[in-house]
Amino acid sequence: MISKRNFTRRDFLQTTGGATAAGFFMGTSAVTRAQDSPNERPVFATIGLRNQGWTITSKTTKFADFAAFADVDANVLGAHIEKLEKESGQKAQGYNDYREVLDRDDIDAVMIATPDHWHTKISVEAMLAGKDVYCEKPLTLTIDEGKLIEKIVKQTGRICQVGTMQRTEMDHRFLKAIALIRDGRIGEITKVTCGINGATGSPVIPAIDAPEGLDWDMWLGPAQKVDYRALPEMREGYGGGVPLYTNCHYAWRNWYEYSGGQMNDWGAHHVDIATWALGAGDTGPNKITPVSFSLPVDYKDGYPTVGDQYNSPTKFEIHANMPGDIPMVITSEGDNGILFEGTKARFFVNRGKLAGKPVEDLETNPLPEGAVEAVYGGPVSQNHSANFIESMVSREQPISDVWSHNRMLETCHLANISIRMGRELKWDPTKREIIGDDEANAFLSRESRKGFEINM
Repeated sequence: MISKRNFTRRDFLQTTGGATAAGFFMGTSAVTRAQDSPNERPVFATIGLRNQGWTITSKTTKFADFAAFADVDANVLGAHIEKLEKESGQKAQGYNDYREVLDRDDIDAVMIATPDHWHTKISVEAMLAGKDVYCEKPLTLTIDEGKLIEKIVKQTGRICQVGTMQRTEMDHRFLKAIALIRDGRIGEITKVTCGINGATGSPVIPAIDAPEGLDWDMWLGPAQKVDYRALPEMREGYGGGVPLYTNCHYAWRNWYEYSGGQMNDWGAHHVDIATWALGAGDTGPNKITPVSFSLPVDYKDGYPTVGDQYNSPTKFEIHANMPGDIPMVITSEGDNGILFEGTKARFFVNRGKLAGKPVEDLETNPLPEGAVEAVYGGPVSQNHSANFIESMVSREQPISDVWSHNRMLETCHLANISIRMGRELKWDPTKREIIGDDEANAFLSRESRKGFEINM
């Protein structure tokens, strides 16, 4: 199990001198009691409500009371306040500015599901305001942001859970996959391939007025000031009700200014499980090689030369040299999921299946009793939100802790940097810096727009 999983409240007290380590808001009560007893329920707020914001909120209403919502889109905010009351009977106060949520003394924890470029600022300020934090993946937009969050978690003693829910949910199939590897069912790992899907570029997207109710300047926040852009065609299915081509709702994932494309979106899930299976949660690769890639616009010195089209990669094959010289391939080709290959056998896992000869052999040779729980570090939580609240009670860091997440995400960030620079990168996982490449190292951090710096 990841060593940071047991970074306990005692450790925080030793690290911080006891100055700011948090008390137990629920004493030693079991999290399951919170479902039945109002007196045992923590008070939560959600910041960023569209799509995943509502998903994590709805999973958590059985354990917690939501007293506040914040969103920069008044239409989204109003709709979800009504939805919360209709589905759970809870009444949340709505805010445009998340800082008003952090100012409230009655809020125990916040759930953050904003676009990625807001994650670090809100997470840090929430912890400094005395709140525990559940933040959607990927936790950061840069590697240095990850280091800052680690520092603040230690400094404040707050709990910080990352929303990489494959560690807890999905019928535990990813836990079973790791249990198969630990039980020697494929022998020694020789290669891991993470299929994370490709993407598409966009037409030229014109600048237009932002929709009524959307505070565009606040949506941009730490990112640099640019025009709102959108085409009339609307998106169908997941994320519907928004433009198909835009630099805002849903499609922000296709812009490096706000996200990391598919590399950070799906990579934060599958590279996470692959890194966990390799036992590399405390380290990372020593080399990243961009074997092939396609960018939808021209780049110069690592930056897109135009600002009116999607700019994150559409296709790619990246090789990460992991500890023990085990190759991890991150590719846009093939099935979405993870292929583990070993000296004895191989198998594939994704959200729909766990397949291969080692899986078939479980019918006659099942895993040892408790093998899945051993991977998880104890009984598997009811869902990812439940694990977060269990950690709030115990003051031990959760299954998706910031240290292992950041180490995994460094692989994804470095893959994106290697694509932007168009060259191989050598990485020092101890110093956490790119070796002998000052130009590439400049991408380990970013400058926040004036007025949106992190308030320390």
